[in-house]
Amino acid sequence: QVQLVESGGGLVQAGGSLRLSCAASGTIFTINVMGWYREAPGKQRELVARIISGGSINYANSVKGRFTISRDNAKNTVYLQMNSLKPEDTAVYYCNADLTVLGETITTRWWGQGTQVTVSS
Repeated sequence: QVQLVESGGGLVQAGGSLRLSCAASGTIFTINVMGWYREAPGKQRELVARIISGGSINYANSVKGRFTISRDNAKNTVYLQMNSLKPEDTAVYYCNADLTVLGETITTRWWGQGTQVTVSS
């Protein structure tokens, strides 16, 4: 029904930048929230940033001032610009969308397949 396809991960040196993209497709009626989570080895998945349909944005304290989330509603796409990357940002980054599928009345959570971000020191 719904697919979230991520791109943009990779290997970068500390201090470098990467830009992640995530496009949602399928039988989507409306998207309420799009965001990014990450999961490092041995750690729980954590919120990195999210953007709500009204425009509100939340960031994890650890990425404030370095990461910027944005959204193109016409393309059902969310972006994460990551600057001043640190080795501790190394993780698998997952795109997330809370949305309503066409013909349904409830909001459901969908995940992308994940993209690896590795920051070398």
